Amino acid sequence: MPTNPETHYDPEMGEKFIFVTGGVMSGLGKGITAASTGRLLANAGFDVTAVKIDPYLNVDAGTMNPYQHGEVYVLKDGGEVDLDLGNYERFLGVDMTSDHNVTTGKAYKNVIEKERAGDYLGKTVQIIPHITDEIKRRIREAAEGHDVCIVEVGGTVGDIESMPFLEALRQFATEQDDEDFLLTHVTLVPYSKNGEQKTKPTQHSVKELRSIGLQPDVLVGRCDDELEPATKEKIALFCDVPTDAVFSNPDVEDIYYVPLVVEEEGLDEYVMHRLGLAERAISDAERDNEWRELVTQETKGEVDIALVGKYALEDAYMSIHEALKHAGLEKNVDVNVLWVDADEMDDAHEERLKEADGIVVPGGFGSRGTQGKIEAVRYARENDVPYLGLCLGFQMAVVEYARNVLGLEGANTAEADADTPHPVIDILPEQYEIEDMGGTMRLGAHETEIEPNTLASEVYGATECTERHRHRYEVNPEYFDDFDGSDLVFSGRAGNRMEILELDSHPYFFGTQFHPEFRSRPGRASPPFVGLLEAVLNDTELREEVEV
Repeated sequence: MPTNPETHYDPEMGEKFIFVTGGVMSGLGKGITAASTGRLLANAGFDVTAVKIDPYLNVDAGTMNPYQHGEVYVLKDGGEVDLDLGNYERFLGVDMTSDHNVTTGKAYKNVIEKERAGDYLGKTVQIIPHITDEIKRRIREAAEGHDVCIVEVGGTVGDIESMPFLEALRQFATEQDDEDFLLTHVTLVPYSKNGEQKTKPTQHSVKELRSIGLQPDVLVGRCDDELEPATKEKIALFCDVPTDAVFSNPDVEDIYYVPLVVEEEGLDEYVMHRLGLAERAISDAERDNEWRELVTQETKGEVDIALVGKYALEDAYMSIHEALKHAGLEKNVDVNVLWVDADEMDDAHEERLKEADGIVVPGGFGSRGTQGKIEAVRYARENDVPYLGLCLGFQMAVVEYARNVLGLEGANTAEADADTPHPVIDILPEQYEIEDMGGTMRLGAHETEIEPNTLASEVYGATECTERHRHRYEVNPEYFDDFDGSDLVFSGRAGNRMEILELDSHPYFFGTQFHPEFRSRPGRASPPFVGLLEAVLNDTELREEVEV
């Protein structure tokens, strides 16, 4: 993982806050802009953390369908959060907790619980000051002990759901010294039919901000290309900011290039100057260039990996895409992900599966798509195609082997078929009586013991590993004896829980009950993903191509 020399908190400096808001439309890339700013400040020697504000009423992201907000990202303490927290961990190289995600649900829930406990006796509990105070408290506590805290306010300025957070932000700004607070606003700069960069959406967005008492200090324009000098000048004039406070964030080939692009624009230097950090920053010569070297290295080939899932949305599997990318950086190859729809396993998708150099079956919930995943597992097993199964992909490997090798007809996971005669995957004993669905799974970081002299011990280079979990079903202990002595080996365990499986006679058939993708980082790729690519590259033709 790209790290930085001498990064440490300076208590004399206190905490600095950078708030990032978005206008015009959602999905502009506020999170990547914020994460890139943090990466550059970390490169300059500062201890940086981040907070993501999500204005929805859900307490966390755990019960959301991936089509709503993309994947549910899991933190080390078991927090189920928005995928932007994953970007912060990957860009900043830090492990966060659920305290770094503030939702409307969390804030209201805590205030209501206090009211019921009598903490506000005699008072009328209101959004101002009680909810806004709760929001500010959570931000300050997450920032404590760090030089800089970057706070991304989800949603778009003008959304009714965001109003309490923007009011809290306005109060926050008045409570901080000028050098301790900076507001960055990210907007869209579209093109007209004649190719002119249009600033009117940005002007209206800033007008909306100013109407609630917030004046941006920095404006970042998202556009296909860099903002033209005339565009920057016009934005500066109509939005009442200096011209050198207007920055471009153009489209790039890969999100890991964004820190390099905004660094060339001078965003980090402007922010450090504005927050009084410039004199404390380490010199350019001392700054870590590992990130730049890593993401700009010239690759020597490419491989195709089939991702067999049921959500035809890249954000639903963002951490897997990133983990494959990180493994590609380590092995110096480009990884092309071929989408295979497990729910529509037609001839086209089957052909795509056969074209792939390796196969990944990701996690998921429910019965939809399970049969397609089982077919993909069988294809990988019978044709010696390198395979990586994650969570449900691990469970489907158990089901497939039970059916087609052990002869347990009708074997299945009880989640997909409650009446299966052979529930080789069943619900955890402690989960039988569930009332609230939120946060009731096995979540967060847990340790796994790895059997020596196994593929797992080779992959991890150790006899233990700590990875993040998110599941409710397990390998059924009643069937352990059926697998004992077979070619399918459970090489990683946590007590009576099966955590890792492998096939002895296969070049790389590896499954994990946990989600290793959540701990993968640029420069510190996830071992199971690296193992997958190494197995793919063992093919003679590919090995010669990439000069392994």
